[in-house]
Amino acid sequence: MVPTSWSFAGELVVFTAGDPPGTIVVRTVERKLYLVLPGGRALRYMVGVGRVGRQWVGVSAIDGKHLRPNWAPPAAIKRARPNVPDFIPSGSPANPMGAAAMTLAGGEYAIHGTNQPGSVGGFVSFGCIRMHNEDILDLFGRVNVGTPVVVRR
Repeated sequence: MVPTSWSFAGELVVFTAGDPPGTIVVRTVERKLYLVLPGGRALRYMVGVGRVGRQWVGVSAIDGKHLRPNWAPPAAIKRARPNVPDFIPSGSPANPMGAAAMTLAGGEYAIHGTNQPGSVGGFVSFGCIRMHNEDILDLFGRVNVGTPVVVRR
C-alpha cells in the first residue's frame, strides 16, 4: 500500500552511502530507489522488488529507455507461468511495464512502471524494479543510457 503521505516524483533526502552522483541505487530491503545527487543528497522513490528467491544484487547500467513499451515475458516467467501470452502490446492493462521501462545491461531485468500501483512497495516481481508510473516517468527524464545501477540488499 502507498502511504497517504508519499509524494510522487521522488523525495529529496540526505544520502551519504558514497556512491557517485548520477548513480541509481536500489536497496531491496527498504524497497527504495535512490538517484544520487551532488552534495550528499538523493531523490528517493518507493519501488517494488523481487519476491523471495527472485531478488538479485549487483551492478549494471541502463542499456535502453522505452516509453509505453510492449512486453514479451522472459524465459523465467514463461517457465513459471506458461499461460502468459508471448507478447502484450503497449497500453494493455495486462502489460506489466506501465508507462516506461529502462532495461538493464547483462540480463532480463528492467526498472519499469506498473499498471498495478498497489504492488509498489512490496516484494512482488521476478527481479525487476517496479515503480509508480509517475515516478518512472520522472526518473526516465533524469537519467541516460549508460547510467550506473547498483542493487543492494
